[in-house]
Amino acid sequence: MTAALTIAFVPGVSPAKWARVWRERFPEVELRLRPVGADEVDDALAGEADMVFARVPVSDAHHAIPLWTETAVVAMPKDSPLADLDEIDLAEADVHVVDAGPVPADVDAALDLVEANVGVAVLPQSLFRAASRKNLVARTLVGSPGTHIVLAWRDEDTSDSTEEFIGVVRGRTANSSRGQDQSGGADPDDGTAPRPPRGGKATAGNTKSAAKKAATKGTSGKTGAGKAGRGRVQRGMKGKPKRGSKGNR
Repeated sequence: MTAALTIAFVPGVSPAKWARVWRERFPEVELRLRPVGADEVDDALAGEADMVFARVPVSDAHHAIPLWTETAVVAMPKDSPLADLDEIDLAEADVHVVDAGPVPADVDAALDLVEANVGVAVLPQSLFRAASRKNLVARTLVGSPGTHIVLAWRDEDTSDSTEEFIGVVRGRTANSSRGQDQSGGADPDDGTAPRPPRGGKATAGNTKSAAKKAATKGTSGKTGAGKAGRGRVQRGMKGKPKRGSKGNR
């Protein structure tokens, strides 16, 4: 494997638990973590990052595997009348929506308006938790399909190291062979996601169908959510993995 592997991640996604597993299992391969903005995925992959945890949609030029679906929530002041509810249907709520999401362009600005009692905002639960606003609470948004997290990389960055990292994220044990993944990446929100399909190659079409089916069932954990729209998504590598990546350039 390569001497180093660089993993980037967008706000609200923590790679900490996978980093711990990686460093225990592959101490000889340095793992470098890089936080990036939600709109910096392409730049990160064009630069030093070998792989990126991102929200769909991502560029059609990248490969990606679906990991989990984030729960959509409505952020509001603690003293809001809506705070007494377990879930919110904005179609029936008499409230001003300062940002309807699914991901605000500026999360801090949207939550500043909510704190000022201007209205409510919709965003992924992980981003709300990361913001740590003590004066605000969040309630599940009724009828939302949520936002989808994928692990993306460029074809030219495919290597044994990226293959092994995919295995770590999917829950492959140290003694299992490739293709024997135990589960998908754990959703930091609730960990209730089902296991993704094993092996094979998925297209954007059937990945979208899996995500839609999971949303219909009300699943709020990880689902087989691939690239939105026309993006191509595959669960495995294209042929034999290439050796070499950005880590040893």
